[in-house]
Amino acid sequence: MVMLALMRVAAVSAAAPLLPDLNARFHPSDSTPWTILFVLTIITLLPAILMAMTPLVRLLVVFHFLRQALGTQTAPSNPTLMGLALMMTWFLMTPVINQVDAQAVAPYRAGQITGIEAIERGTAPVKHFLLRYAREKDLSLFTAAGQMPRPATPDDLPMRVVIPAYILSELKAGFSIGAVLFLPFLLIDIVTASITTSIGMFQLPPVVVSTPLKILLFVMVDGWNLLANSLLKSF
Repeated sequence: MVMLALMRVAAVSAAAPLLPDLNARFHPSDSTPWTILFVLTIITLLPAILMAMTPLVRLLVVFHFLRQALGTQTAPSNPTLMGLALMMTWFLMTPVINQVDAQAVAPYRAGQITGIEAIERGTAPVKHFLLRYAREKDLSLFTAAGQMPRPATPDDLPMRVVIPAYILSELKAGFSIGAVLFLPFLLIDIVTASITTSIGMFQLPPVVVSTPLKILLFVMVDGWNLLANSLLKSF
């Protein structure tokens, strides 16, 4: 019995140096659960963030108007337009993403700042981007709706004012571009309907004739290149 007790004491003594290492592995720092929670929250809100804080809104509105103007209904398909809009959004948001990474993400990974400080630093470049394209009228609307005093500078506005104002401004810009884009195709529809009616082709829908003409015109002028160029230059 004495030998067994001595063997147990020796085993416990030998395992004692390993306990801190095991505790460090199985009991990580207190910030790890909060980091996991923050990442999962961001992933859940990612679609809303893309629609509310990036140029994706304007791009999708313009693409929708283009497809309606061409009369192709399902061509290009929704996944195709979404993929193109996402890639163009990534291209446009790359400078902002780099600023957020340099000011917030990299110091947080290095342990130089806390999570709250990282969020505050990372919000600044995004707010500057949103304010660049948000109209003053829309900012005033949500400032008044929130019953907030008039700020000294736009940078003093909270994100709950900047984000909806930016969405309204992007919707207006998208509808303006879509209306201008719609006019030449509408003219083709009107001319085609007038010609088919004047020659007595009442049973032939004008869309059957105008749709190929619109697609041919769009291809001849390299419409996708012109549209992408105009959209990129609008930011």
